[in-house]
Amino acid sequence: MPLLPGATMRDRLLACAGALFGVALIGASANLAGHELHDQTWILAPVGASAVLVFAVPATPLAQPWPVIGGSAISALTGVVCAHLISPETLAAGVAVAAAIALMTIARCLHPRGGAAALTAVLAASTDTDVGTLFPVIPILLDALAIVALAWIFHRFVTGHSYPHRALIPSPVAGARTGAGQFTDADLDAVLGRVGSTYDINREDLEAILDAVQTEAEHRRTREKQPGS
Repeated sequence: MPLLPGATMRDRLLACAGALFGVALIGASANLAGHELHDQTWILAPVGASAVLVFAVPATPLAQPWPVIGGSAISALTGVVCAHLISPETLAAGVAVAAAIALMTIARCLHPRGGAAALTAVLAASTDTDVGTLFPVIPILLDALAIVALAWIFHRFVTGHSYPHRALIPSPVAGARTGAGQFTDADLDAVLGRVGSTYDINREDLEAILDAVQTEAEHRRTREKQPGS
């Protein structure tokens, strides 16, 4: 299985370093607060899912600050509500994750950790663990804020990647493509609608990449037409 497009082994090694930096620092902070790492009050496994995204694929829409923070908090609150209102817990778990996806979609903050946060709230309640109204804030929201802040620091000073991600700048012809063979925004919309799949890239980046590929192809054809090429 090849690396994701655009990824390098250097990026993956830096992502490992970033995850070590982020998760270990959050864990150390929990210890300094006087709690052990296994204490669910301060750090939970779902933060690992966020770490994979913010350090390994920081350009994905799922890894941006609002999805990480909003998706985590909204989903945790959803899980708490379902845990208290729905039984048995198997049904509560399913409803919690489904409702979390729906609410994250409405709020435009879809994030994988959200499903884990919702499920964690229900499972914790089913094992008689105290899951109170503060669960969406501590540890869920607190961990989300911490991992986003640490990701910003790491990418700012170590990897050089922009985080939060800034959309690629389209070529000057974007939105005004007139030549034969040039695609239009309507063409892009038609293809995306026909494919019927969801891709983990924002529209601006996709459009900019396609513009750049088209420009590169035109330059190649021009070079091939030159004498001696």
